[in-house]
This record gives sequence, C-alpha cells and structure tokens, in this order.
Amino acid sequence: MKVAVQLQEIESQLTPFNVYYHVKDQPFSFILDSRLNEENLGRYSFVGSQPFAIFKSKGKKIYLWQREEGERELEGNPFYVLQEYINSFELISEIPQDVPPFTGGAVGYFGYDLGEQIEDLPGESLDDLQLPDCYLAFYEKVYAYDHLLNKSYLFALGLSKDEKEARDMAVQNMKELYKEISNISYRKPEESYTNYNDNRRKAETKSNFSFEQYCQIVAKAKEYIAAGDIYQVNLSQRFETSLDISPLDLYIKLRTINPAPFASFLNFDEVAIASASPERFLSLTGKKVETRPIKGTRPRGSNSVEDEKMKNELLNSEKDRAELVMIVDLERNDLGRVCMPGTVKVPELIVLETYATVFHLVSTVEGILPPDKDIIDILLASFPGGSITGAPKIRSMEIIDELEGVKRNVYTGSIGYISFNGNVDLNIVIRTFVIKNNRVYFQVGGGIVADSVPEKEYQETLDKAKALVESLGL
Repeated sequence: MKVAVQLQEIESQLTPFNVYYHVKDQPFSFILDSRLNEENLGRYSFVGSQPFAIFKSKGKKIYLWQREEGERELEGNPFYVLQEYINSFELISEIPQDVPPFTGGAVGYFGYDLGEQIEDLPGESLDDLQLPDCYLAFYEKVYAYDHLLNKSYLFALGLSKDEKEARDMAVQNMKELYKEISNISYRKPEESYTNYNDNRRKAETKSNFSFEQYCQIVAKAKEYIAAGDIYQVNLSQRFETSLDISPLDLYIKLRTINPAPFASFLNFDEVAIASASPERFLSLTGKKVETRPIKGTRPRGSNSVEDEKMKNELLNSEKDRAELVMIVDLERNDLGRVCMPGTVKVPELIVLETYATVFHLVSTVEGILPPDKDIIDILLASFPGGSITGAPKIRSMEIIDELEGVKRNVYTGSIGYISFNGNVDLNIVIRTFVIKNNRVYFQVGGGIVADSVPEKEYQETLDKAKALVESLGL
C-alpha cells in the first residue's frame, strides 16, 4: 500500500486538549498529551480519531479490521503479524526534518502480557479483565502541536495501491481535516472542561493485597534474591473502585494534578486508558533508539526545605542508585541484541527528575539500529521494559506471575505511536487508570532488592499512587 503525506502548518490559538475535546466522542479518539519538559521529552502532543484500521491481539489470536476490507481473524505471534502489516505500507512522500515526528500511523498500547509471546513464561495468573494484549489503531488524519515553538500542524495521509490516487487522497483528506479544525471556534482553559466534583467520594477502594500480604510477597521476593534467582524484581499491587464520572473527566483531573511528558488518553472500544506516565520506554528517530529507565522514588515535600531533604536522600541512596545501575545494565544488554556493535552508550547514568508528587532517578541508554532492523525487532529484544520487571528479566517475570496473582494487562506495558515515517515513541504504562464497565483499576509497584524493607516498599507504592488517589477524590 502506497502512503502519501500532506503536511500543513496552521495558525491557531487552540491547544491540543481543545482539539481533543472536539473529537472526544468520535470512534477511537486519542490524545498523546505532553504536559511537562517541553524542551526535551514533552515537546509534542498529538490528537486523532476515526482510524482506518484496528489491530488487536489476545494470545496468538489476532483481529485486524480495515475500513475498505472489513475484518479478518488471524493466528500467530502478534509481533510478527504486526511487523508484516506495518511493512505492507510504503511511504512515498518526503517529510521535513523539522516537523513533529508522528505524521500518521499507529497509536495504542502493547500490554505487559505480550511478554508471554516473546519468552516461555508460565502465564498462570488470573486474567480477570480480559483486555486485548495489543490494541493499536491506525490513523490517516493527525493534529500535532509543538510545545517548544508553539506551532500547530496537520498531517493527512492518502493510502492506495496506486501512487497518484494516494497523493490525491492525501490532498482530499487534508482539506477535510483543515475544515474540521477550522470549525473549532472556541478556546477554553483546559481544566474548565471537566464536570468533576471535588467532594470526597465514599466509594470503596480495594487492593488485591492487604498490607500484610504485600509485605509477605516482598519477603518472598527477598528469599528468591538470597537464593541467587534474581538481583531485583518489581512487585505491584492493584487497586480498583467504581467510577461515577466519565473516564475523560477522570483524565482531566489526573493531568491537572500530575502533568507528565508521556501522558495520554485512549478512548477505545472495550477500554479507556488515562495515563500520566513520566517514563519513556523506547523512542526511535531514524535509526537512533533510546530508552530512559526510572528507578528510585521519594515523595515531594510540603515545602522547599522538605523537597531538598528528599532530593538529597534519593541522590545519596546506595540502594536506589544500585537498583538503577542494575537496570541500566539490563537495558544495555537488551539494546545490544539488535543495535550495531559499539553503538550502545549511557549518556546519562543517574539524573534526578522532579514531578508533581515525587522525585525520580533516571538514566538514558541509546544505540544505533542496523538498516535491516525496525521497532518490532527492538520490542522483541527488550519488551517489557526492564525497569518494571527486574533482573534477570525472565526469572523476574516468572516471579511476578507467581506473586502478584493477577495479569498486569496494560499496566507496565507501553502506550505511544509508530509513525509510517519510522519514528516511534512509547512510554512505560505507570501512573495510569484502566477503565472498563464503570470500574477503574490502577496499579503501583516498586523494585525489590536484597536490603528492601517490606513496610517501606509498601509505603513507596502509596507514594506513587498519590496523584491517582487524589484524582479519584479518595
């Protein structure tokens, strides 16, 4: 399939969320909503709806719907089937280097449990939510915003087996998109859209673990570490409660309380996802691939003095620094499996980053792909991210499956885009609500190492949940 791209920079006072609110009720609407660090990680936001294709999988069963051809059911490894599908599109337009990196293509999530399609894992934990493992929608019309330069862009694709027809379709789609965006005549403060009531909710929130049970699984993980099975493992607990507001209202509250560079809202069939993730899993620009694992967390203080205390405590914590270095080694090995020899580097080993409710330690690992490798090859080598599994990865994932008891589904998978021009940006799904059938689920965890104190590990999960709990009005 030939893919032609039309690009237009537009004069507009609209924000990305203004545009999203206009399309929110259209099928498979999304916003990839950068809200922090505009000079680096959070420079671009993207909005779209009404995809021309949908790809989703559960185990080895794959569902592919295309507007022109209807739906097909396939079977196989979803990574390879997706790779074949993406490679069936041939970009025939030149894209300038200085425009937003997502020009049309796939947006959605790769669920954590896709790891079972890469490694031979037991996969015996309870799958109570029954969500797709992989859920991607393919878009031909995209609104993009450059937060650094305050510029708005429209991208429109034309898709056809005939090159001239593809180019003509791109022109027509751009006319339609420009008309639709031009008809958005209002601009409201972004937080004023919500109908959220700030009164405290009385709904019951339950975890799959009590305090005592969580401490017990941390202690069990430490036994595995002492026995030499692993060096560290990420363990989480999952909360759930009823939802008496719309998923979008919940997301608006979350993005207000906890702005993040990799925030997103996906309004898909079967599930809505509201994420305020601070962590990049993988980005691909040209052939340069980057991952930015987070390890080490402290809560924000109530004043600047307490903030400085928490910053210094985190920076000087041997435990947290050791955790991060272990994961950096894991990520270097993962990227080294597909990147060209000698290109995998660590330009930032330990950097402190500040967020609304917590401080984190972050590293950057990067490498260069050879010409015959693409994003699916990287995912096969590195998914799911080492920062939310542990080291060694496979044994850590076996222990997670044993101790957590329920499937992670979307949590600690990845949300983001795969552009037809080859650019990719995927987050790690943390600080995220998963909403299904008026129930909302959120999961929080932390890295367990030999000197972890179970009670402190439990408290760290609550620190990470602070913005989520506050967003729910609990």
